[in-house]
Amino acid sequence: LCVSCIRQWFVGLKGRDERAHLNVCVLVLGDIGRSPRMQYHALSLSRHGYNVTLIGFLGTKPHQDILEDDRIDILPISELKGLTVGPKIFRYASKVIFQTFQLFYVLMKIEDQGYILMQNPPGLPAIAVTWVASRFRGNQFIIDWHNYGYTIMALTHGQNNFIVKMAKWYEKLFGCFSDHNLCVTNAMREDLRKNWNIKATTLYDKPPPIFRETPLKLQHELFIRMGSTYLPFRPSPDVTKEYMELTAFTERNTQTGAVTHSSGRPALLLSSTSWTEDEDFSILLQALEGYYKFVEAGHKLPSLVCVITGKGPQKEYYKKLIDSKELQHIKICTPWLEAEDYPVLLGSADLGVCLHKSSSGLDLPMKVVDMFGCCLPVCAIHFQCLHELVKHEENGLIFKDSKELSEQLKLLFSDFPSDQGKLGIFRKNLRESGQQRWDENWDQNVLPLIKDDSKKGFHL
Repeated sequence: LCVSCIRQWFVGLKGRDERAHLNVCVLVLGDIGRSPRMQYHALSLSRHGYNVTLIGFLGTKPHQDILEDDRIDILPISELKGLTVGPKIFRYASKVIFQTFQLFYVLMKIEDQGYILMQNPPGLPAIAVTWVASRFRGNQFIIDWHNYGYTIMALTHGQNNFIVKMAKWYEKLFGCFSDHNLCVTNAMREDLRKNWNIKATTLYDKPPPIFRETPLKLQHELFIRMGSTYLPFRPSPDVTKEYMELTAFTERNTQTGAVTHSSGRPALLLSSTSWTEDEDFSILLQALEGYYKFVEAGHKLPSLVCVITGKGPQKEYYKKLIDSKELQHIKICTPWLEAEDYPVLLGSADLGVCLHKSSSGLDLPMKVVDMFGCCLPVCAIHFQCLHELVKHEENGLIFKDSKELSEQLKLLFSDFPSDQGKLGIFRKNLRESGQQRWDENWDQNVLPLIKDDSKKGFHL
C-alpha cells in the first residue's frame, strides 16, 4: 500500500494524464442501488462524455441504465463490519479503521481521475480519506451534501453522545477541505455558509424521465405481476367476468386488449421508506385506523390498498405491528420492488404519503420528488424546509400528526374516483407545473462547475 501511495504521488508531481479530466469517480460509502441521486450523477456524467467509476456497496441491484452504460464501471467495495466483541466504541472505531484502509487503497489504485464526487452522509471516514487521496492524486474533490451524518447518528445516540460530538467535529473540519460542494436545499446551503464556512451550490433533487404517469395498460401488467405475490393486488375471489383478466384495480378484455379501471376499485395509497428512525410509520398506521373509523361511521369512502415499499432496519418491527392490525376496508403490503418497477407503481397510485422528518431539518425527501414526477399528489409530515418542495393546498397537503393525516385521507378520497375533487385538482396542478427534470437541472448547476475546472487545469 505504501509503495502504491508513493508511486501515485510521483505521478501527481510529474503531471496529470491528459485524459484525466474526462474521468470521474462517483463515490458512496453505501449501497449503490439505494443511492439514486449518485446513480443519476453517473448517468449525467456519462451523457456528457465522461468515463465514470462508480464505487460503493453492491447490496441492491443498480438501475438497468447504469448496468448497460459502457462509460460507467462499477467498482464494488465490501461493507466491513469491524470487531464483533468488546466495548461499543472500540467496535465502531475498528469499523472506521478497516474502512479507512480499504477506501484509501481503492482510491489510490483506480485509474487517474479528474474528479471525485462523494456523497455525504455517510462521510465517516470517507470525507477525510477521499480528501487525502485527492491531494495525493491531484484531482478535484466534490462533496454532495445530502444531510449531516452526525444528526442521523444523534437520532439513535442523542445529541450529547461522545461519538456524535466527535462526528460533528470531524464532519465540520474535513468538510471544509473539499474543492467544491453541492447540497440539496437552499436552507442547507445557507447553513453550510453560516455555520460551517462552506460555499455550496444547491442542486435540488429532480425526477428523471422514468418518473411519469403510467399508462393504464402498463398499470395492468404491473398489477398482474404483483398479484402473483401480493394478495391486495388480486381481484376479489367472488368476482369473475367472461373474457376479462382482472386485478384489484383494472380489467383487460382478452378479446380486444382494452384495459379499464375496475368498477368500485380501491384507492391505491403509496409510501416509500428506508425504515429508519427519521420516519415514524406508527403515524400512518394510526391514521389508517382513523380512516377505518370514518368508514364504519358511514362516510362514503373507498377501500384502501396501502403499499409501503423499501428496505431498512426497522421493517420487521413495523411488519409485526401491521400484522397485528385487523382493519376492514384496508389492506397493507410491504413489497420490495425492482428499480424498473418502482416508477411504474408510483405512476399508478392515487395518493402518496411521506413520513420523512429530516434529522437536520435541512434535506428534502427524494421520494416526494419522484412522486411529483409521476404527477402524484402527496400528504407529507411537516418539518423545517419542506415548503421548498411541498406547496400546501397546491400539490399536496402537509400534516403534523396522525389525526390530521386521517382527516386529510377522508377529505381527498371523499370524491374518489372522480377527478373533480381536491385530489384531482392537485394532480392537475402538477401536470401543469412544467416541473424541471434531473438532466436540465444537472446541466445548469453541475456541468458548468466541472467544465470551468477543466479549463483551469488541476493542482496538488
